[in-house]
Amino acid sequence: MKSRDELHQELRQTILSLPDVTERQNAGIHEDAFFVGRTMFMHIHGHGHCDIRLPKGDQSRVLAEGKARPHRWAPEAGYVTLIVDDEEDLQPAMDLIRMSHHYFADKQSVLRTGHQ
Repeated sequence: MKSRDELHQELRQTILSLPDVTERQNAGIHEDAFFVGRTMFMHIHGHGHCDIRLPKGDQSRVLAEGKARPHRWAPEAGYVTLIVDDEEDLQPAMDLIRMSHHYFADKQSVLRTGHQ
């Protein structure tokens, strides 16, 4: 069984392995904030408290399916919350993180193409 620190590091490294992702530690109130382009698509508070930004339709579906909880402060921005407490939580968290990354990476691609 992995420690909370090991889980947190594995989660961070997996997020950072996604294309064009950068991390800014202590970005505002977020300990670990992850960006694609200039857009923060998720952040982590403490060890494993993931706030993930989704398109509204995906947010509604994910909440209805019980895959995440509503974000406490910014649900209107599309955020959901998922806690990674153990190894079994990593894959479901990464599924939502990849969904978010894909959406915002595609938006960045459209923006870059539109400015050429």
